[in-house]
Amino acid sequence: MRFLYKIVTLTIVLGNLMTSCGEYTKITKSGDAQLKYDKAFEYYEKEDYVKAATLLEATVPTFRGTEKGEKGLFTLAMAYFKNKDYVMAKSYFSTYCKGYPSGTYAEEARFHVGYCYYLDSPDVKLDQTSTQKAIDELLNFSQLYPNSEKLPRALDMIKDMREKLAEKDYLSAKLYYDLGDYMGNNYLSAVVTATNALKKYPDTQYKEELSFLILKSKYMQAVKSVETKKEDRYRDTVDEYYNFVRDFPESEYKKEANKFLERSRYFLDKNKTKEENNKK
Repeated sequence: MRFLYKIVTLTIVLGNLMTSCGEYTKITKSGDAQLKYDKAFEYYEKEDYVKAATLLEATVPTFRGTEKGEKGLFTLAMAYFKNKDYVMAKSYFSTYCKGYPSGTYAEEARFHVGYCYYLDSPDVKLDQTSTQKAIDELLNFSQLYPNSEKLPRALDMIKDMREKLAEKDYLSAKLYYDLGDYMGNNYLSAVVTATNALKKYPDTQYKEELSFLILKSKYMQAVKSVETKKEDRYRDTVDEYYNFVRDFPESEYKKEANKFLERSRYFLDKNKTKEENNKK
């Protein structure tokens, strides 16, 4: 009996599915733009975003410049967005913003352009073009709609993306440090990259790590230097040490930083004594 019930249920489901597919096929082949338009919204309400998008793509050009065209284009973008196709979604949101800059859905569309780039932002180790675009688009949104209820969310996303770029720079600086003096002075590159990151992202959560990496790189640069440059670079290390402990007096890296100071002072004191003996 239970088996028979399952067979009947499956038959009904398959029948409904075939009827639905048959109806959709007829609609797509229809030359009635209004029918396709209306059905697209029915599919959208049923959360069948693929069918909704397909029908809207076929009809939006027909209603371009009208209220239906405007609503259809925005809904087309939203259908792709809700289907998590952020590349197509941001393309249609951007098209809407260009075609209807003062339209009914302009604020929502402008926000979603940045939101799509935000959601499309890749792993920190990969190219961060989408991350920078997310920042640019969301900043543009915040300037255009300073009183928007979505502004706090936009600002939070901007902060997230800036942190991601700061982390990217930190990883780049760390990579330079790890390369050491392989095929050049990578310690200098580490210092430059980390310093620039602190200038661009002064409030980053990686501020301590970047600052310590600068100190560590300067110390290693002094260690690896030719004799004529050692004194200046050890002095630079000492100066950097005081900058670091001033900004991070309770740093977890302080013990290691103290070793850099101790060794730098040892070299400078020894060098000073040597110079004094040479003058006698």
